[in-house]
Amino acid sequence: MLQNLSAQTFRPYGQVLPGSRRPSHYANYHTISLTPEQSVFYKTTAATWLGPAQGMTALSVSLDDHTYGDFLLDRGVQLPAGVWFSLTPVENTSAVEMAGFSLPRCLGTQVQDSSYRISPGMQVQSLYTFFQEEKEPGFLFPGEAHPMGELVYVDKGRVHSVAEGQDLVVEEGELVVYAPNQWHMQYADPGEAPRLVSAVFSTASSLAPLCNRKIQPGQEAAGLLRRMLWEQENPDEYAQDMLLSLLTTLLLLLLRQTRQTQGTAQSAVTLNRENMRIRRVQQYVSDHVQEKLSVPTVAKGCQLSPSYMTALFQKHLHISPAEYIRRIKLQYSKQLIREGNMNITQIAKALEYSTIHHFSRQFKDKFGITPSEYAKSLKETTGRD
Repeated sequence: MLQNLSAQTFRPYGQVLPGSRRPSHYANYHTISLTPEQSVFYKTTAATWLGPAQGMTALSVSLDDHTYGDFLLDRGVQLPAGVWFSLTPVENTSAVEMAGFSLPRCLGTQVQDSSYRISPGMQVQSLYTFFQEEKEPGFLFPGEAHPMGELVYVDKGRVHSVAEGQDLVVEEGELVVYAPNQWHMQYADPGEAPRLVSAVFSTASSLAPLCNRKIQPGQEAAGLLRRMLWEQENPDEYAQDMLLSLLTTLLLLLLRQTRQTQGTAQSAVTLNRENMRIRRVQQYVSDHVQEKLSVPTVAKGCQLSPSYMTALFQKHLHISPAEYIRRIKLQYSKQLIREGNMNITQIAKALEYSTIHHFSRQFKDKFGITPSEYAKSLKETTGRD
């Protein structure tokens, strides 16, 4: 970024003169035309005057050809002999007048390798979803991977976040971030009904420093999330731009907070291999949810031994494969009830429960109400016959 050209800031290098008119007492003068993305380098052999002639120009000055000060040349300056400087157009073309008893020696030109503008490094390009939701007790999200980044903040309660072979217990006031295409799942302990704030977004910047860890944001970061919720609840013509700006600022604060604090406790190769095997099991269960599933049949379908599959689930998900199968079937049963195309008996049969009573008992143990009561509550809420 360019410094303001003032008598105080420029004092180490020379003098700032009033106005930008070329002094008449100098015998030699020359106008230099500058092209975009090119810098011209000089060294003064005598006192030299520089002033703007056209456009905006960056003046970089050094007393030792190592440390340079960068200024916007918007008025006349005078440099003493023995000073290195370069001239670079800020935008498009520009021109600079120089004058002196002896003009400075041109040292050559080079392609500009840095910009004097501040350009965004981290910037959220799109925000796809942003919402606050209270989950049902003991909820289970079976997992997914999508091409967007995702941030999940625990506003109340706690939730288990599983990604890259790690099961993180994310407490109230903490958050997790998932990178694009990173598989992840979430679940709550029995009876736990967490309230989550989620944002799904795209950015060209790397989210790696924020992933595979839980983060406790400071007050400022948590305040940004609350402001985002307010903007969403009180929309006007600027609300969408505000949401993008606030999320960008939040991610920047988190990146600064977590810089140089991330560790690697386990080999990334091992974690990835085990994570892929867990994903294979979960995909198999999802694809065969309407079949009679047992730990041996799922393990065989995934080319794993039952004992190894059980060890993987206990290590990374802290639940048994049998419990995972039970949860997935029950979650899917709720979806079938919501769709309304089958009655409770048909759903129990479709999901390979031994009896409707077995299905109802497991459903109530999981959700606190029977399947029939859940179907009735949907009718009362939606008015569906």
